[in-house]
Amino acid sequence: MKPGVRALGVAESYRGGAERSTLAAAVVRADRVVDGLAYGSCTVGGTDATDAVVSLVTDLGRPDARYVLLGAVAPAWYNLLELSRLHEALDRPVVAVTFEESDGLEASIRDAFAGTDRRERLERYRALPDRRELSVDGGTETVYVRACGLEAERVDEVVRGFTPEGGRPEPIRVARLAARAGETFAGSAGQGQGSNDVSND
Repeated sequence: MKPGVRALGVAESYRGGAERSTLAAAVVRADRVVDGLAYGSCTVGGTDATDAVVSLVTDLGRPDARYVLLGAVAPAWYNLLELSRLHEALDRPVVAVTFEESDGLEASIRDAFAGTDRRERLERYRALPDRRELSVDGGTETVYVRACGLEAERVDEVVRGFTPEGGRPEPIRVARLAARAGETFAGSAGQGQGSNDVSND
């Protein structure tokens, strides 16, 4: 991976009881230089996360960032992202990278929602690309990837190229730090801010 290749990471942070979740986008080069930041938000427990990410990336205005790396598929309490729609709207490959083993989110969605809310979320979840393991950081760490717009071999190269150490791609790591800082600045310090790990899948 050439040092100047850029990817755009998206991550979120929210505090318990909040109605909105803070989204951050970070443009990071493969040599770990941070090259841009932007903020947005989506509704906790809503269905607007895909539109929010499209707006966030579009407003940032960085067509030179070749890839979009997402730190979750279900941020903000099951506000499911539609990877195929993101790929189409943003006109570049989209890769979701998560960090824990999971049996999937269907059971949790069924427990948390009913009626139309449950059906819509299950449809979006089932439409996601397949999830698979990928070793990074010289084989010492494992992440889980889903991708649209990129062949599997290239996905592996991109994720590994942006993960020099620590098991977390730099664009996602920086975006998560920025989201947490933004949430703190908005007045949520000490009230349980942090990424919604239970629904990252």
